[in-house]
Amino acid sequence: MRRLALCLFALVAVAAPAQPQVPAPDLGGLWQPQPGRSLRSSSADPNWQDGNGDARPIEPGATLTIAELEGPGIIRHLWFTVSAQDPHYPRTISLRAYWDGQVAPGVETPLGDFFAVGHGVSDVSVNSLPVRVSSDGRAYNCYWPMPFRERARLTVTNDSDRRVDAFFWYVDWVKLTTLPEDTRCFYAQYRQEFPAHTGDYLILDAEGDGHFVGVVYSVQAVAASWYGEGDDRFYIDGEAEPSLRGTGTEDYFCDAWGFREFNAPFYGVSLLEGYDVGDRTTVYRWHIMDPIVFTKSLRFTIEHKGVTFNEKGEIVSGFQERPDYLSSCAFWYQVPPAKRFAGLPPAAERLPPISETVIEGEDLIAAAVKSDDGGLGAQDGGWSGGKQLFFTPAAEGAFIEVTVNVPEDGLYGVSGLLTYSWDYGIYEVRLDGDPVGRRLDLYSPTVTTHKVRWGQHHLAAGPHKLRFSAVGTSRESGGYFLGLDAVLLRKIQ
Repeated sequence: MRRLALCLFALVAVAAPAQPQVPAPDLGGLWQPQPGRSLRSSSADPNWQDGNGDARPIEPGATLTIAELEGPGIIRHLWFTVSAQDPHYPRTISLRAYWDGQVAPGVETPLGDFFAVGHGVSDVSVNSLPVRVSSDGRAYNCYWPMPFRERARLTVTNDSDRRVDAFFWYVDWVKLTTLPEDTRCFYAQYRQEFPAHTGDYLILDAEGDGHFVGVVYSVQAVAASWYGEGDDRFYIDGEAEPSLRGTGTEDYFCDAWGFREFNAPFYGVSLLEGYDVGDRTTVYRWHIMDPIVFTKSLRFTIEHKGVTFNEKGEIVSGFQERPDYLSSCAFWYQVPPAKRFAGLPPAAERLPPISETVIEGEDLIAAAVKSDDGGLGAQDGGWSGGKQLFFTPAAEGAFIEVTVNVPEDGLYGVSGLLTYSWDYGIYEVRLDGDPVGRRLDLYSPTVTTHKVRWGQHHLAAGPHKLRFSAVGTSRESGGYFLGLDAVLLRKIQ
């Protein structure tokens, strides 16, 4: 869609309406007999009567096989939850599925991208029809049906240099006596360009007989303003001119006039940080009601055009190619085998390319300065690095100040991973004496961790002070506790 950048920002600033709820599936046929035998592969303790060791660790570089199934059958549901030391584990844990003895994986993608959240972000929920993520980004559910004739093997690999402390899983499936002759296998393939190359960005390049059912698409902006003027293009069965042509990026993803966060059964924006340099977006589109059918081949591309600037910061064009960082995961069914059109890059190359320094909260304790009122220590748990800085004052007016070392001069996006819980307080945050962001009410009825953004700041190399001051407590909480999981420094310039 063609529009002026200023007009776009005025429109996207309007508050989003309440998010629609995903409708329940049709229950009308559940009274009928269901074929097959229900089975499960899970991480349950083999000592199922008395044990509670219901997870497995994954060492750096190791692969864990989570299912080896003898067919014919159909996988109906996947569920995962993870405790990992790498804060970007949704991008550095790889999910693969192998169908019927094929050497190449039919599914090959980072864990988070498969579940409609890109960039290695771990605190975003998704509520769509085929995939859902709950528990503030910690519970992954998939309902894509995955048939296989002879056997299926599913694996997860820890491609990071830090331990996955616990990986829990369910693989729910049904064993059948036979599958229809025209059954097609399920495929999912991740791809990225950091930065985007000249020409359209490739999402799918398939050969054979099949149908395309969806895509997860992620963008990290390398310049400010709108990046979504690009059109979608589907080239079916070798055609030179695409028979399906779009009108804009947000239009293809079924939205309009820019993006705002929301979830819907067949499309949504699971992540939207904004339109500044370094900001990240993930959108999804499921072609469940409108699959794209092909009999010989399908090539799906999208332009990556939007607002561009000259060296003085002046707008050059509202419709020009931008070198943003793009990644995607395509989903389709086809008669096997499927063409391999992409490979999974090493974990370091999948991480946010605009560098982000992660400073663990527990590493800031030794040099921290606090008011007399309040205990201070490292608390174990499911935080990045396995611990968090835990400050436990008893009254308003208490403070803690930590020293953050900036590696080099530059413009940084500063944010923090903060814990929310039932006995946590309301805090004001200052960076080098100046207030940043809004006051934080850290009360939550359950323990969760969220990223809090403190803006973009020109910072000199060396030490900088972050002060957290308790300014109150909510009626529901009554407590003043603070949990700092990590400080994040995203270098922009």
